[in-house]
Amino acid sequence: MRTRARSTLFAAVGIAAALSLGAITPALAGTTQQTGTHSAAAAVTTQGDPRAATTRVSDFYGAYIDSIWDNEDPAAAANAKALRQFYLSTAEQKKVSAFEAKEHADGILFAQNVPVKWSVAYTGSGAGHATSLVTLTWSDGQNPEVTKIKVQTDLQTRKITDLQPAD
Repeated sequence: MRTRARSTLFAAVGIAAALSLGAITPALAGTTQQTGTHSAAAAVTTQGDPRAATTRVSDFYGAYIDSIWDNEDPAAAANAKALRQFYLSTAEQKKVSAFEAKEHADGILFAQNVPVKWSVAYTGSGAGHATSLVTLTWSDGQNPEVTKIKVQTDLQTRKITDLQPAD
């Protein structure tokens, strides 16, 4: 009888530990989704398509923000420069550089700081271009500061050809 009670106790402790780990791990990974006043941990799936303009804009902003966020990493500045060269058209690279020289701010984010979150939404296409809206969130909390950037991408080259602050 004591052996069975001990086995049951160990099983209960093991199950409780597994459930606790299952609840904590997604939160630490930043994958907890909140709906209304309830929060439920769910698997977050990310997918992409290198042919899709909005996916490429999302990939660019994600990698670019990661690079400048990790500014103490010696490779970060070189990576941010390489990302600009790969994702932006030559003309847009020049325009971004001119903005930075004049405004003393990052010409991709139109800011001097680094956002804590970002999202990208497809807003339309026509005349060989796709347009996306990038939303940058600058703080956490109930009323975070948010800015938006209109991004135009050439559908043939898949390069970003225009960046404009949006209302």
